[in-house]
Amino acid sequence: MPILRRLHYWWSLFVAAALLLIFAPPVLLVAWLTRNHELVYPWALFGARNWLRLSGMKVRVTGSEYVDPNQTYVFISNHRSYLDTATLFAYAGPRLGVLAKKELLKVPILGYGMGYVNVMAIDRSNRERALQTTEAATARIRSGRSFGVFAEGTRARPGDFLPFKKGAFYMAAQAGVPIVPIAMKNTDYLMGKGTGEARSGTIEMVILPPVSTAGVSSDDEVKQLLQRVHAMIGAELGFSS
Repeated sequence: MPILRRLHYWWSLFVAAALLLIFAPPVLLVAWLTRNHELVYPWALFGARNWLRLSGMKVRVTGSEYVDPNQTYVFISNHRSYLDTATLFAYAGPRLGVLAKKELLKVPILGYGMGYVNVMAIDRSNRERALQTTEAATARIRSGRSFGVFAEGTRARPGDFLPFKKGAFYMAAQAGVPIVPIAMKNTDYLMGKGTGEARSGTIEMVILPPVSTAGVSSDDEVKQLLQRVHAMIGAELGFSS
């Protein structure tokens, strides 16, 4: 029933707010007082996983065997739901940072805590600021921190698959690390953009074989890399190239 799905949606948002209000302030305070940002990451994982669980979501991950825990990657995923960010952050495998939209900085507590777990806000409306953010993220990738990016730049409507932005591909190429394509399935059905509804179910996160960025340097080579990764994810989602 639509009314139940709407209530489920608001319940999910309430759970997210409650987890932030209950756990984040004391954890961030202790991390700030002790100057130990490492304290925050396990709690961020706890929050992401329990938000999904308490929202009625299960997560099924396939393709984990493609991910080498000793390798740094840029994970590139499609994006259709609020559920995608928590799923990618908590279940991709290695510890990773995430490029997120700048509007998240305005969310109380969350916006402040993002910097503690390498979630970097990117302002796509300002090319210079966006470039500064991607350069900072590239430096962290070079230092050994994997990153997750939703390369469409925004959430797609249910059933849609948008063109990719180039930024994440330049990041991976400049840092010299492989790209791991990820197909996020079913999240648009469970909590799609613009629906205002949610339902319990299983999120399917399909990890595809890594794509090397070795030798990629020119704009044309980055474009070809982008098209290849877009086609891989699209094929997994059921879109023909």
